Amino acid sequence: MNNTLVSEQLGKLLRAKGLSMGTAESCTGGRIANMITLVAGSSDYFVGGVVSYSNEVKQHVLGVSEESLCQHGAVSREVVEQMAQGAIRTLGCDCAVATSGVAGPGGGTPEKPVGTVWIAAALKGEIVSHCFHFGTVRAENIQAAADAALTLLLDLLQKQHG
Repeated sequence: MNNTLVSEQLGKLLRAKGLSMGTAESCTGGRIANMITLVAGSSDYFVGGVVSYSNEVKQHVLGVSEESLCQHGAVSREVVEQMAQGAIRTLGCDCAVATSGVAGPGGGTPEKPVGTVWIAAALKGEIVSHCFHFGTVRAENIQAAADAALTLLLDLLQKQHG
């Protein structure tokens, strides 16, 4: 499914259920928010986003614990789940997606090579997260992560709300 269709489908479901959403983006740098707002009428359900590129913003704006950042690193399940929950709390929305990863071309490690991205979606106390391994091309990794984040939230909404 192309990303415009996912954004539109997500918007229709959010609107139909009367839900609002927000984003907490690190490696995607606002791409998800951009994709959402390309859909006419997205102001009905999209409240905003936080581009938390630095760990300081993850901590001080989204409430990610310093312990999680030190123990697991920014690219981890623990951090991305806290980012999604922090977006809901900070933005006052019903659901959120969060991304943190290594877009490349540098910055990778043997444990977390370029293309590694953790994505979380949170809704009403439920949170799902997955680790994705994309390629080595920065722009492609950013787009793939944004697409995957929207799809993850759409799947969570469909599971909870049919």
